[in-house]
Formats: sequence, structure tokens, C-alpha cells
Amino acid sequence: MVPRPISPSPAEPLLPRFYAGKSILITGATGFMGKVLVERILTTCPEVGRLHLLMRDKKGHSPQKRLAQLKQSQVFDGLRARNHRQLDKLFAISGDVSKPHLGMDAEAISQLREVSIVFHSAATLKFDEPLRVAVDQNVRSVQRLLEICDKLPNMEAFIHVSTAYSNAELTYVEERVYPPPVPLEQAFNVADILPEELLAKINTEFISPKPNTYTFTKALAENVVQEHGNKGYPVAIFRPTIVISSLRHPYPGWIENLNGPSGVVVGAGKGLLHVFCCKESARADMLPVDMAIDTLLAVAWETAVDRPQQVRVYNCSTYENPTTWCDFKVALRKNLRGHPLDNTFWYPSGLAVENKVTQKTLETILQTAPLHIAEYITKLLGIKTRMSLITVSQRLIAMNEVLRFFSVREWHFATDNVRKLQARLSPQDAAIYNLDPHTINWDEHYENFVIGTRRYLLQEKDQDIGEAKKHLRKMYYVHQGVLFFVVTLLCRLALQNQYIRTFVYRTFRMLLTILSTAYMRIRQSS
Repeated sequence: MVPRPISPSPAEPLLPRFYAGKSILITGATGFMGKVLVERILTTCPEVGRLHLLMRDKKGHSPQKRLAQLKQSQVFDGLRARNHRQLDKLFAISGDVSKPHLGMDAEAISQLREVSIVFHSAATLKFDEPLRVAVDQNVRSVQRLLEICDKLPNMEAFIHVSTAYSNAELTYVEERVYPPPVPLEQAFNVADILPEELLAKINTEFISPKPNTYTFTKALAENVVQEHGNKGYPVAIFRPTIVISSLRHPYPGWIENLNGPSGVVVGAGKGLLHVFCCKESARADMLPVDMAIDTLLAVAWETAVDRPQQVRVYNCSTYENPTTWCDFKVALRKNLRGHPLDNTFWYPSGLAVENKVTQKTLETILQTAPLHIAEYITKLLGIKTRMSLITVSQRLIAMNEVLRFFSVREWHFATDNVRKLQARLSPQDAAIYNLDPHTINWDEHYENFVIGTRRYLLQEKDQDIGEAKKHLRKMYYVHQGVLFFVVTLLCRLALQNQYIRTFVYRTFRMLLTILSTAYMRIRQSS
């Protein structure tokens, strides 16, 4: 469908005007991306209507209690200082995506009649989630939400947040919905009928060629959206790559989750992660969260304005301004020493390896064994730690295993729809909503990533950086001392072997002969 012509006012951006007075329903608003989505809407669209946030009871907290906690989140500090009344536009809607009709009765649904835009970002992000749970929360939840939206009279756009890796078995991913890995009904039947023990046994074979239940169920969910189609209102699929800390908004380097690269920053920064599995030359397709959200807001606008007949897919990637895992490793080493984390367990150092056998061997030598020894010593001395060091070791290994599939491969994501959307924005909109990956200075962003991890994720105070540097310096000398001791010990042990001793002696004599000959020739020539 040909996009409708738009005549932007030279003085007024289009997107804030589009969202003015609109009521919006958001799922997953308490998640990492969800919080930034809420903050960006309230900040950039001052005249927006109500934001209905679907929330369930969690850990004894009601939706209203959770909304109150959300409003106190650090992500809204700037907004509170500028215009705290914007937060009054947030309303908690009691519901649960894992329940039929989202656990909502007719009265609750009637409260949503004014909603015209829906952002569905709620999902389980655990890559190793049991199949039954993943199917229910990532696939059936989409069906349930679409059924609710079908009853809303003012719907203008439904945007499903997926992942660029929903088709991770491919190396080139187009902006289209691919056939499901298995028929939807078959997936539902297997998840519903088979006992947990049998599901666990057949899991790998059943989800093949998908690497995990997360990407498997995300691919199925896209097909749910495709099957629904544009029945009465347009729908679109938004696929971001690896979402990391913010570029600019709400603050440079803002991060709140411990998944993926941020887990590597914390693990390496605390001196616990010493082996990172990656292909150093491969592109690390990481995407600042605010760039992802700005694109998402523009996608909803275009979907509502164009009302396309087919489901549009938007791949959001930094492919055009690439960075590599080697860049990430080098920047991490530099910035974790310039902006060290508090109370590091060891000096941040480590190796990036691609081979799985090498990875496992080095993990045992550099991580598992030292942490087990440290656990034994702390227990012996009666020192209490926040978490068992053995548990930490297991989690680091699990994280490496999850990341491995994505860090030893690279993909090319077609981004034609996103680039066309970017070109369509007025200069006024482009000044507010950044869709351009070329604006990312990776060196600067990686530095902000580390600073943001300290400040926002770990809640470490800026004024403590001096003490952190002193502690890091001490750990450096301890690290060097241990290395010297280990190398000396290995050399002594090696030299006790007659064959090694003979080899070292002959090698040394050969080097002396070469140096002596070279010296004599230099003297003769002069």
C-alpha cells in the first residue's frame, strides 16, 4: 500500500501531535524496555491521554502498589523534575497475560474502550524457559491480547514487540514473517498434553532448528499476529536486536537489566568472569534502548496512519554502523579500569575464546576452581557472602552458554522498512526521535555503558569511585603476585622432568650460539 502523503507543519513535529489525546495500552511496562517506552511517551508527547499499564499481582504486591513503585523508578527522575503531573496519566489495569481473557472481566475490559494504540512487549525473556511456560507466556498471550483488542472500538494500531533473532537459524533475515517452525496447533497440543519430564527430553529436537525456547516461541507468536492480520485495525511486528544501555534518554548509559552484555559487564567488572565466549571479528548487533523505543513509537505512528493491508515487519538493527565483539572486549577492559566497580572480587582480566572445548577448559581453570576454593575459605573463616560463590560460578557458566549462540555468529538484518520510516520523519521529529544508527559513537557509548552499569544497575555512588580505584590497584598487585607464583611453580615442576630440562638447556644454548654469531658478523662488517 502506498503511504498516505503527509504535510508536516514546519513548526510542529508529527509524532507528538499524533499521540495527543490518545489512550495507550502497554504490556510489559515494568520491564527494561517497557519503562523507557513509558518515559519516552510521557516526555516527548506532553498531550498524550491515559497510559493503561497491564499489571498482575506479583510477590504479594497488587497492581496499584506496583504502579506506585514504578512511578518512583529512577527512570522517571528527570520527568518528575520537569513535569511530575505527567505521571498522573499512568493507570494500572489488573490483568495477567497467562490467563484466559488476560484475567479480566467485562467491567475491566470496558475501561479500555478508549484505547487506540497497543504496545505488547510482555514476554518471558528466559532463553531456557520450559516449553509449556514459554508457549503460554510468549504465544498464547498474543492471542489473548488480540482477542481483547478485537472488542475495542477505537483501535488504530497494535504493535507486537518480537526479536530480530526469532529466525536465528538464518544468516540473512528479511522484514517478513517466516513460516512457523511447527504448526501452531501442534505446538499448543505438545505443550498442553505432554508431561514435563517428556517435554524436557524432546525439547531440543522439537524446537529445532531454533536454539532455545525463547526464539522458538517468538517465531510462533509472529505467526499468531500474521494469522490475525489487519482485521479491523492494522498490526505490525517490531524486531529489535540485542538491546543494551541507552544512548541519550532518559540518561546516557541508563541500564536496569542483567541480561546479555550487561551481565558480562557486571561479571567481568566484579572480577568473576574471566572467560567470554565469542568470535571477536563477528558483528555485535547491539542496540541502545532509547533508539529501539524511538523506532517503536514511529512504527506505531506509521502503522496507524498508513493502515497497510498486510502485516508489516520492522527489523531494528545497528548493522549500518557496526561494532564487533572485539571492540566490546577492548572497550570493556579499558573502561572497567577507568571506572571500576565497587568491591571487585578480583582484578578484571580475561580471555575471549571461540572454541567450545577451550572455553570449558579455561572456565574450569580460571573461574570454577578459584571460586570453589574461595567458597571453601570463606566458610572456613566464617565470612558470610550475599550469594554462594559456587552459585555465582554456575550462573556465569549458564550466561556464557546462553550468549554463545549469538556471540559466535553474525547476521544481516534487512532494515528497509525502518530506513524508509526514518526518511519519512520530519526534521522536527528526527530531532526528538533518533532512528539513525550512524549517530552512535561506540567508544563513547561503551564508556557510558560501564558508567551506567555502576550508577543505575548496581546503584554504586559516583563519589565512591576513588575508593574503587584504590581497591582495584590492590587487586592488580594481588593478581600479578598470583600469576608470578603460578608461573614460577609451573616452571619448577616442569624443570624436574629430565626431557623438559634437556630441551630448555639445548634451546638456551642454541639461542646463545645464534646471538654470538650475529654479534661477530656485526663486528666484522664494521
